Amino acid sequence: MAGGHVHALYRHGDTPLHRLRPQVKIATAFLFVFAVVATPREAMWAFLIYAAIMLAAASVARLGVGFVATRMLIYVPFIIAALLIPFFAGGEKVTVLGIELSRTGLWDMWNILAKATLGLLTSVVLAGTTDIPSMLRGFEALRVPRVLTAIMGFMIRYLDVVLGEFKRMRVAMHSRGHNPRWLGHAKPYATSAGLIFIRSYERGERVYLAMASRGYDGHMPHQNGDSAPVSQWAMALAVPLAAWTIVAIAWSTL
Repeated sequence: MAGGHVHALYRHGDTPLHRLRPQVKIATAFLFVFAVVATPREAMWAFLIYAAIMLAAASVARLGVGFVATRMLIYVPFIIAALLIPFFAGGEKVTVLGIELSRTGLWDMWNILAKATLGLLTSVVLAGTTDIPSMLRGFEALRVPRVLTAIMGFMIRYLDVVLGEFKRMRVAMHSRGHNPRWLGHAKPYATSAGLIFIRSYERGERVYLAMASRGYDGHMPHQNGDSAPVSQWAMALAVPLAAWTIVAIAWSTL
């Protein structure tokens, strides 16, 4: 993957979060999300504290409300699905604004929305302060198998290539008069997707042969000098430590 490739989720900056080593941010994010998942759904106060922590992190990273909001739009279909749970779940019914809803379904809806929102917000902050090459180096520093980091790197790099090619094909179809108005007109898109899949497979073979001819043996070159100082670990891990303390308090007060 080219060193200059920057994913759309990343925002350039020189904030304390940007300067943290990637392995520190990755470990902190994973431990924090695990704490969120382990929190009992009844402890609403705990989720409010988690949200405040993540909003503070986004503010320190200077990501901006618009940047975060647009990256979280992918979450909209899941919100819609979660909002339907109280209508179809069984169990005891309660009346909300004149509508009978399942009490268990309401709790399930809250549990999904709270934890998924915080998990997505954490990933947005992580991706917004860590570019892709640094992210991959962070995974390597955490001893993730190199074959997995190589797969992730190629997937991210060539996903942009494939999407760019599909956009060009769509522009070409529109320039030739294709104007889909209903589902039956989507056949050309399906054909284009199949053609792009074949081209991607052929491109992958050519890329692999080119890399093999340059000495690629299945592992990306290892980069040294990216170790994190103890002070960074201590500062960053204070966040998941506080989150796990909240988890312990929440379970003990049930």
